[in-house]
Amino acid sequence: MTGKMAPMTPATMPLPRSRAEDRVEQPILGIDIGGTKMAVGLVDAQGNVLISGRTPSPARGRAEDMYGALVALCDSVMAEGGEPQLRGVGIGSAGPMTWPDGVVSPNNITAWRGFPLRRMLKQKFPGVPVRIHNDAVAMAIAEHWKGAGAGYDNVLGMVVSTGVGGGLIINGQVINGGLGNAGHIGHLVVDPDGPICPCGGRGCLETIARGPAIAAWAVEQGWTPHDSSSPADARTLATDAANGDLIAIVAYERAGEAVGVALASVAALLDLDLAVIGGGLVQSGELLMSPMRKAFEAHAGFAFVKRLQIVPAALDQDAGIVGAAALIAEGDRYWTPSDDE
Repeated sequence: MTGKMAPMTPATMPLPRSRAEDRVEQPILGIDIGGTKMAVGLVDAQGNVLISGRTPSPARGRAEDMYGALVALCDSVMAEGGEPQLRGVGIGSAGPMTWPDGVVSPNNITAWRGFPLRRMLKQKFPGVPVRIHNDAVAMAIAEHWKGAGAGYDNVLGMVVSTGVGGGLIINGQVINGGLGNAGHIGHLVVDPDGPICPCGGRGCLETIARGPAIAAWAVEQGWTPHDSSSPADARTLATDAANGDLIAIVAYERAGEAVGVALASVAALLDLDLAVIGGGLVQSGELLMSPMRKAFEAHAGFAFVKRLQIVPAALDQDAGIVGAAALIAEGDRYWTPSDDE
């Protein structure tokens, strides 16, 4: 043997990659927009986050400030990733919105009312698909694709955080509703005589179970943080509850019970297999989850309702980015409008 390589023949030469193969290998830009933070990441076709970044949402500034902060974050992530050619852009934004046009009016982002987010991003990223859905829908998609909901056909993904949102997977497909707002469990009425909601309703789940509402209720009952240097927010409240503060414990019980009642109603309506609960408040653990499960069990009647499994989300803080990217990577399951691009 001489160690020389045999000459390549047409039969042994590597075939050139097709344009379709190149496109599959191009990353997706996933965008997650919430009331307190925005996150952007480059995601591969398997749902792996390659690079990501995040920044606080200037939710009370001008619309231009909010969008400018988002563009700057996108530019930063793209630069860190070497300015790749994108397969597409997926967005999960706080809602409600008109969909699939992507004109957003998030309840917790006062800077955006009727903001044409999808159109603006299509102008920034011309020539590739730009798809949008509610951020809680993106979370539900992520958990169904790569998280706790994998292998289940009928799933509610629910976020309990600054707001309370949800997304639905039924028979393995995303349920959009007429304007893309199906699954808005945070505005299910759980107490007809409860607090007025910014949406215009009264007694919505969000008015009781979202983090700021839990902390505000506790303050009304006389709670102050044990550590006077800590803010009077849901995280501090959870710490005090874990240390035995009775008002803090009751505040979380009240929120958990409201979520459990809502879950029983949704399970009766939709015959669900699984509810995946994510968001910052889930980090409080059994403070929220235990009263949630007890209330669900108390209000679930039929056997098909009782069979609902309630589990914490499996994915980390990049879930919104992954779910947004799935609008591109797994469009057959998670994106259905005919006026796609």
